[in-house]
Amino acid sequence: MILAVVAITMVACTTTKQAEPEKTQAQQLMERLDTLRQKGYMFGHQDDPFYGLTWAYVQDSSDVKNVCGDWPAVMGFELGGIEMGDAKNLDSVPFTRMTEEIIKHYERGGIVTISWHPRNPLTTIEGGGLAGQKFPEGTAWDISDTTVVKNVLEGGSKYELFQTWMQRVSDFLATLKTQDGVKIPIIFRPWHENTGSWFWWGEKLCTADEYKALWNMLQDKLTADGFDNLLWAYSPGMAPNLDEAKYLERYPGDDRISLVGIDGYQWGSKEDFVAQLDNNLGMLVKFAADRGKIAALTECGLKNLADPTWWTSTLTPVLDKHQICYFLVWRNYKEEWFGPSPSQPDAPYFKEMYAKKNVLFLNDIQ
Repeated sequence: MILAVVAITMVACTTTKQAEPEKTQAQQLMERLDTLRQKGYMFGHQDDPFYGLTWAYVQDSSDVKNVCGDWPAVMGFELGGIEMGDAKNLDSVPFTRMTEEIIKHYERGGIVTISWHPRNPLTTIEGGGLAGQKFPEGTAWDISDTTVVKNVLEGGSKYELFQTWMQRVSDFLATLKTQDGVKIPIIFRPWHENTGSWFWWGEKLCTADEYKALWNMLQDKLTADGFDNLLWAYSPGMAPNLDEAKYLERYPGDDRISLVGIDGYQWGSKEDFVAQLDNNLGMLVKFAADRGKIAALTECGLKNLADPTWWTSTLTPVLDKHQICYFLVWRNYKEEWFGPSPSQPDAPYFKEMYAKKNVLFLNDIQ
């Protein structure tokens, strides 16, 4: 009788164990980020494998790798233009090439983050490109009308159009899988810098409720389409008044967000940047800890590295004080760049940063 009870108990335990659902790719990525931030913070770079200051579309090239011999741990990619059915994104990157590079970076052990700057649906002609030739008319930066978000929500004049746009995002995300059919985990970061007002979803262009409805509409759509590989990231812009209350105004909710971030560029003096970044990251890391989230500096940079020592004299002394999982600098374009290049005077200082044990590149996270 005792043996029978033991046997039944063992069967029950085995059944219970087998019934536990496997962790999604997004959950696995979250755990990986949590583990890695105990070691340090990762370096990320936007559009890293596509072009640099002196080259474009050379296989396995990277300004970062050409400086330090290693790939960024995190690579950023942009979907703007996919909503129009364009072959290339707003920075002229072919979407087919983007898919290839995302898969390659995942397979080499890297981490991928994706943003989306869709065009303005009120001023863009569907099937005909932008409504005008002058930037930023028709782009994500077109803030000529304050009712865009209202019009893409249910009941709005552009609701059906935006459903099509979201479907095109979904169709692209479906291409991000290995030959074995494994969905690539993605840090997905839409509607960013929303506390500013330079995008059509910005603070002065919609109410907090409208912004949250926009977020929920996209997230619900992609979740319904089966994308359990997306780790959703929320990232307002760095600001003097970005305290917890301000951060929460348009925050979609703990049930919808896994990674919390800020975007912070140095546009003024070093002193102002350091003070504001330190203050904002302090708030952000506490916010993340209180809610079981992970914090990141989701965009940052100094345009054209006007101070070559910036990596080690300005940025990392602040980052060393805060437990973030990564920071990402924007792209290297011949007229405007934020990452290192062998041809630029910041290269030695970037290599000095690379040598820091707590700044993680691809070789450190594989």
